[in-house]
Amino acid sequence: MAGKTEVERSGLDTAKLGLAVGMLVAGIVAFYWFSDQSTLLRAIGLVAVSAVAVAIGMTTAKGRALAGYLRDSRTEVRKMVWPSRAETVQTTLVVLAVTLLVAILLWLIDMLLGWSIREFIR
Repeated sequence: MAGKTEVERSGLDTAKLGLAVGMLVAGIVAFYWFSDQSTLLRAIGLVAVSAVAVAIGMTTAKGRALAGYLRDSRTEVRKMVWPSRAETVQTTLVVLAVTLLVAILLWLIDMLLGWSIREFIR
């Protein structure tokens, strides 16, 4: 019996996801269909339809799994140690200096190769 409940829940989840996608498509079509109306009203309508579609999608097993993943991701981001402003400025200055140094080095190599080819062709 437990297997049958899972199949029914999966079918209902598929129907919910289909309804959510259909609502999103209908909202986008309506946004362009009513192009003679105010853009603000059309945008508000599209946001409202999108919110309802997301709410319907979040009631499915995949939606709950996505919500759990986002919650866990937020927790992991909060655990990160971000560099201080001084470290960020120092790292940026080092990157700029190295980039400038490599650019000058490549320019000199290019000039040397150009000079040698010109001398070789003469």
